[in-house]
Amino acid sequence: MEIVLDNIKSAFFETSLLEWLGVLTGVLYVILISYKKIAAWFFALSSSLIYVYICFSYQLYLESFLQVFYVIMALYGWKSWRKSTRKNLIIKWPLKKHFINILISLFVTITLGYIFKNFTNQANPYTDSFTTVFSLTATFMVTKKVLENWVYWIIIDAVSIFLFFSRELYLTGVLFFFFTIIAIWGYIQWRRSYSKQIAV
Repeated sequence: MEIVLDNIKSAFFETSLLEWLGVLTGVLYVILISYKKIAAWFFALSSSLIYVYICFSYQLYLESFLQVFYVIMALYGWKSWRKSTRKNLIIKWPLKKHFINILISLFVTITLGYIFKNFTNQANPYTDSFTTVFSLTATFMVTKKVLENWVYWIIIDAVSIFLFFSRELYLTGVLFFFFTIIAIWGYIQWRRSYSKQIAV
């Protein structure tokens, strides 16, 4: 444990300016999205573009692909929220929809994990596949203001802590620790908003 803490401390001083920018813009995105602010999508776009390069450099190819998807979703989210006439409306998915999504996502996770483990030099293929596949759905859920997106993110962010620590991207690992906390906060905030909606 002491070695890990020493590595984290060193990472703060050795981290590149590019990773710092990725971390800061990523934090701003999650905080702003928890308050349903459209400006969040600008920071999502900025952070994702930075992490496309970082993840590819560290042989996290699926994670790099995921960041490309985030770039597209940031543009889509901004456009969708900007055009929405009911910007504060939060919706819920039925359990059946979540069940189907999880089954399909797990199948794709295992398939991609197997392919990248056996045919590439991908680091942590199954873990990276899990965070990538489930993040695709969770990000889409954010653009549609689906309440349960935060539950997905709590799990995804917690797993991502391990993923980035295993690649010695300690600062990014710490970032995902804070993302996990913010995701819990985001769920509470959106849950309160949803309760007010259905009470009207």
